[in-house]
Amino acid sequence: MANMVLPPLPPQFKSIQHHLRTAQELDKREPVVAYYCRLYAMQTGMKIDSKTPECRKFLSKLMDQLEAMKKQFGDNEAITQDIVGSAHVENYALKMFLYADNEDRAGQFHKNMIKSFYTASLLIDVLTVFGELSEENAQHRKYARWKAAYIHNCLKNGETPQPGPIGMEGESFDAEREEAGSSSVPSGTTQPTASTHEANNTPTSNFTGIHIPPGAHAPANTPAEVPHNTGVTSNTIQPTPQNIPLVDPSLYSAQSTGEVRLTPEDFARAQKYCKYAGSALQYEDVSTAVQNLQKALKLLITGRE
Repeated sequence: MANMVLPPLPPQFKSIQHHLRTAQELDKREPVVAYYCRLYAMQTGMKIDSKTPECRKFLSKLMDQLEAMKKQFGDNEAITQDIVGSAHVENYALKMFLYADNEDRAGQFHKNMIKSFYTASLLIDVLTVFGELSEENAQHRKYARWKAAYIHNCLKNGETPQPGPIGMEGESFDAEREEAGSSSVPSGTTQPTASTHEANNTPTSNFTGIHIPPGAHAPANTPAEVPHNTGVTSNTIQPTPQNIPLVDPSLYSAQSTGEVRLTPEDFARAQKYCKYAGSALQYEDVSTAVQNLQKALKLLITGRE
C-alpha cells in the first residue's frame, strides 16, 4: 500500500524529504511509525504550499498513501487512537536516541550511530502531529540533531569526537551524503543533489553546563538498551540484561479511602501510563511495562503519583 508511486518531490518540500525517506525505511518493520512520518510530511507540506499544481498533485498522492495505510491497519489502536500512536512513536524515537547515546558515550563512533541520532530527531519532529512537544522532547531533538552534525563533521575531518554533552557551536550536517547507500525517497520521488542542515537548523546552544549520566536526558522509564528491529547493527555493544523492578509493596496495602477525587487529567495520565506499558511490551521491554503499570495503579488507587 505504502509503495504507491509518488510524483517528483517539489523543491518547496525539501524539508520533509528525510521524513518521507524514514517512512519508506520503516514500512515493513514499523508501519505505525511510517504512517505517522507520512502524516507529518502531509501536514507540514500543507502548511508550506497547498496551492501550486505540483505541490497539490504531490500532496494528493501522499494523502492516497495515508488513506491506504489507514485502511490496511485500521484495526491497530496505534493508528486509530492518538494517545496510543503518540506513545508508540515516542517510545521508538527514544529507543533510537538511547542506542545512539550509549554508543556515543562508549566512544563507538560510526555511521549507524550518527544516523540513529538524526533519525531520532526526525521522529521527534513527527510527534508534533499529536500536539506541542514537551520541553524534554524538544531538548532531545536539539541534542540529537546537534550530535549527529558534530560527530559527522569530526569523522569527516579525521578528528576524534568527544563523547557525551560538550560545549560546541552550531554544526551543519549533510544528511544526503550520510544516508548514501540507504533507501531513497519513495519510488518516483526526485532528490535534491544536496540537503545541508545549516547552523540555524541545528542548536547553537553551549552544552558544557549539562551534567547528566548516560541516558538521563531520556525519560526515566526508557530502557538504556538497543531496541529490537531498529535496523541498526553494531557488534560493539550488546543489549543489557533487563532488570525487572520489584512491585512496590505499598500497592498491596493501598486502598481507596473513598475521598479520592480523580480529575480528568488524572484519568488521562493513568491511561497514558497504560498505553506506554503496552507500547513497551511490543519491544518485549518488561521493565518499562511494569514501571508504567505500577504508576497507573498507584495514581488510580491513591490519587497521587
